[in-house]
Amino acid sequence: MLLYQIYFYMILVYILMSWLPNARESVIGEWLGKLVEPYLSPFRRFIPPLMGMIDFSPIVAIFVLRLAAFGLIAVLQFIF
Repeated sequence: MLLYQIYFYMILVYILMSWLPNARESVIGEWLGKLVEPYLSPFRRFIPPLMGMIDFSPIVAIFVLRLAAFGLIAVLQFIF
């Protein structure tokens, strides 16, 4: 659950950095991009931006990440 929370906040910070000029070009922005973009890119391929500007794919990606985390917890509780 801790890994889920850490990755959730990484995605959230990366999304918020898009609102600030040149924030993604900083060292932290590039580091977060290397960790978050591989997960977000499949969602961006299937979910186009709304009106060319608003990207809903991170919301869907966070929802899927949450489902996977809680699904894994449920399976582990069932096994043990």
